[in-house]
Amino acid sequence: MAKSVKQKNKQTYETSRIVDYYSQLNQLQPAEAAILKLFASDWHKMKMLDLGVGGGRTTSHFAPLVQEYIGVDYSLPMIKACHKKFKVDFPNVFFQVADARKLVQFADNTFDFILFSFNGLDYVDHSDRLKILYEINRVAKTGSFFFFSSHNLTAITQAFTSKKQLNLNPLKTYTNLFMLGLLKIFNRQVNLELLENSQHLMIRDESHNFKLNTYYVKAQEQLQQLSFGFENIEIYSWQGNEPIKDSQDLAWQNDMWLYYLCRTKK
Repeated sequence: MAKSVKQKNKQTYETSRIVDYYSQLNQLQPAEAAILKLFASDWHKMKMLDLGVGGGRTTSHFAPLVQEYIGVDYSLPMIKACHKKFKVDFPNVFFQVADARKLVQFADNTFDFILFSFNGLDYVDHSDRLKILYEINRVAKTGSFFFFSSHNLTAITQAFTSKKQLNLNPLKTYTNLFMLGLLKIFNRQVNLELLENSQHLMIRDESHNFKLNTYYVKAQEQLQQLSFGFENIEIYSWQGNEPIKDSQDLAWQNDMWLYYLCRTKK
């Protein structure tokens, strides 16, 4: 039986080399730092769920601020790495193995803030992605916040064109074109027409030497996926500290991933 997208990606995230890589990461993305500052006066009241916590990159930034912090990941080696890294640092911090598609250990209306960073939502297929969004809505309190990042299909569409790889630096141009060639080899079924006409697409991108199958989505499609249970949605460039206000800017946004901040409605 062929392995599912989730199974293949999970196998990658359980390898010791990948676990070691994520365990040494500690820096927030610019958009994450902006959210940390935005809720500065509210963190002390919040119970937080950090989905896809990995090696604990975000833990040291959020855990000291919140009332209670629970980090989960579907990779047991990642959770073991978190236990080792934070075993005595924070008494209000808990780590456990969990599948975001079915968070059975958590009751309805449990969390005030849910984070799913580093595009963790993108490493399952479309049907599982929707299951995760519904499950997040279930365990979140009404009016609570959900903040996550996701790969931008508009950006990868641009990356598939040779003209976008040209640079004044010949070495940079060579590197870009070489990576474009590999991208096309690993995605033989993908062409520019398919990219332009799709709202979401699984692509085997360069992450961890093309080992991961990654979900890319256009921003308007992502907004539609959230519409069942989330509102007041703001979109950030991963490098930005302010939400993108102009719809035209959003349509042509070429950042490889975007952050979404939204509130839960029931």
